Amino acid sequence: RTFSPDSTLTIQTYFDYSHRALPGSITEHLGIFDLDVQHRLRVADTFDFMWGGSYRTMNDRVRNPAVLAFYPPNASREWFSGFVQGERSLMDGGLRLIAGVKLEHNPYTGTELQPSARAVWKLVGHQRVWAAISRAVRTPSRIDRELFAPAAPPYALAGGPTFRSEKLLAYELGYRVEPSPDLSMSVATFYHDYDDLRSLEPSAVPGGPSIIANGLRGKSYGAEASLDYRVTAAWRLKLGYTAQRVSSSQQPGSLDRTSIRSQVLDPNSTALLHSQFDLPAKTTLDFVARYVGRIAFHNVPPYTELDVRLGWRPTDALELALVGRNLLDAQHPEFGADLPTRREMERSFNASCTWRF
Repeated sequence: RTFSPDSTLTIQTYFDYSHRALPGSITEHLGIFDLDVQHRLRVADTFDFMWGGSYRTMNDRVRNPAVLAFYPPNASREWFSGFVQGERSLMDGGLRLIAGVKLEHNPYTGTELQPSARAVWKLVGHQRVWAAISRAVRTPSRIDRELFAPAAPPYALAGGPTFRSEKLLAYELGYRVEPSPDLSMSVATFYHDYDDLRSLEPSAVPGGPSIIANGLRGKSYGAEASLDYRVTAAWRLKLGYTAQRVSSSQQPGSLDRTSIRSQVLDPNSTALLHSQFDLPAKTTLDFVARYVGRIAFHNVPPYTELDVRLGWRPTDALELALVGRNLLDAQHPEFGADLPTRREMERSFNASCTWRF
C-alpha cells in the first residue's frame, strides 16, 4: 500500500504444503507458513530508509525407512528476522551510499548477523561504477543436525549436534553503461570467500559414525556480462553470460576425505538469452534459451534448453499463462553422480492463473 509518494508498505504471506514419497526412502509431509513486512520511507530528498521483518514456521512430519532417519521424526521450527537499510545521495546524486544489516534468529544457532554496504558512482554520460561487500550465512537444516543412517544403531552417519552456519563474505565490483535509451550493457566481477562449509568427519571413537561438521572452506570468483536491448517498442532482448571458478579445501584440524570435491558442483560457464514479445490483445510471448557448461566432478554433460511462456491478460487484474519447459530434450541430467539411478530433468508443461487485487 502507498500511503504517500514518500511512504510505501508491503506485506506478503504464503502457505506451502508438500507431500513427498520416495520408494525406499522417506515419506514426508511438510507445511511452511511465511510472513514478510517491508516499509520504505523517504526521510529527506537525499535519504531513503527501509525497514522490515519476517516470520516463518515449519511443520515437518517424516516416516523413516530402514536406511536413514530424521530424529525427531516430527519437528516444528520457527525463524524470525528483521532488517534496516539506509540510502544516502551525495554530490548532487553523483554518489549513492547504501548500507544495511539483517538480524536472523533460527532454532539451531540463535542470532546471526548479516551486514552489507554498497556504493554507486555516476560517471560522465550514462555510466556507473559500483562496489559492494556483504556477509551472508546458510543456517543449519535438519540434514545437518538431525540425519542418521541407518535408522537404528550402530550408525554409520550422524548429524552434527554442534553444526554451525556456513558463512560467506562477498566482494563485488561492476560497471554499467547506457549508450542509448534502448541499450544498456554491464559487466561485474566477484570474489566469494566461504568458511565453515559442511564436511564429513570421522568419529573420535573407533567404530563410531561419521559426523556432519564444519571442516571445509572455499572460494569462488568470476565475471558476469549482460546486455539489454529494446529492439522495438514491443520486442526486448536480454543476453547474459557468467564465467566462474569454484574450489574448496580443508580447514586446520579437519580429517574430511569425502566432501572436498563434492563442494565444486557448479558449471564453469553459463549463458542466457531472453526474448520478450508484447503481442496484440494483451498477449505476451517469452522465449528463454540457456546454456549450462559441463560439471566435471559428476560428469554432467553441457546442455542447451528452451522455455516458452504465452501469457494473456483479459483484464488488468487477471492473467492466464501456458508454460513449456525443457523443450529441446525429452530429458537431460543437471546434477548428481553419473550412476544409473541419476534423476534427469524432463520436458514439462503447466498452466497458471494469477489474480491481482
